[in-house]
Amino acid sequence: MPVGLRESSPPAITRRKFILGSGLTAAGLAVYAGAIARHEIDLVENPVPIRNLPSVFDGFRIVQISDIHLDEFTEPFFLEHVVKRVNRLAPDLVLVTGDFVTRGSLTFISSHHAAYRCAEILSTLQCPQVYTILGNHDVGVGAPLVIGALRSFKIPVLVNEHIPIERGSSRFWLCGSDDAGTRRPDLDLTIPENPDGPLILMIHEPDYADHVVKHPRGNLVDLMLSGHSHGGQVRVPFYGPLILPPMGQKYVMGRFQFGNMQLYVNRGIGTVGLPFRFDCAPELTIHTLRPA
Repeated sequence: MPVGLRESSPPAITRRKFILGSGLTAAGLAVYAGAIARHEIDLVENPVPIRNLPSVFDGFRIVQISDIHLDEFTEPFFLEHVVKRVNRLAPDLVLVTGDFVTRGSLTFISSHHAAYRCAEILSTLQCPQVYTILGNHDVGVGAPLVIGALRSFKIPVLVNEHIPIERGSSRFWLCGSDDAGTRRPDLDLTIPENPDGPLILMIHEPDYADHVVKHPRGNLVDLMLSGHSHGGQVRVPFYGPLILPPMGQKYVMGRFQFGNMQLYVNRGIGTVGLPFRFDCAPELTIHTLRPA
């Protein structure tokens, strides 16, 4: 090296530059999680093998929607977009597994208005059959209010009851429980004693699956559909979800097997607490029934 010249070194990262860069990165992540990721819909295909499935239901398609949470952070325009996506899928049945509104919503729109607005938008679903159950937030806001809003738009709500889904002389049984997080489901009423076909059960909280499989009729359930957990809503790579709700901590998202019973946990389309989703996109699930 010539005399008098010094080898140059990279400029040091000052504390100020580091804080500024970190702040910009955090701000960028917040914008992405709040404005982009929160509105990216993930269509998940879930083939469901069902024992003793009548042949007329082979290929029967069920779209599951969950955890709408209108209107604290889920804007009406986003729910309208979700409904349009579902209509394009042309399913045979749509099931909504609870939490239409948010308990303690901080927005200026009242829970009464949100429940009826949510029901109004869902009434534009073009599927021949739509059924729903309550979630813990619906009960917190007021079960009669939410049930009244849905039924005023001719959307049935199942509360500890079961109905047949029929094609010709064949059927499977659709069961819907009361909310397991705020009340006590009555599985004796929810699950028929001697069903003459397969059985699909809707319960908002996925961890209640442990109670279902212990029930005397639990072995009759072929598929349990839940939501509630939001999949964690914000998931950190190599760590997982930051926060999970009670009764949504064991079975967080996706598919689980309990002997004869399958459990599927939908990540939902809305958010609670903060208007953020990260590494955990809103989900619409397409369950396609197949013979086992």
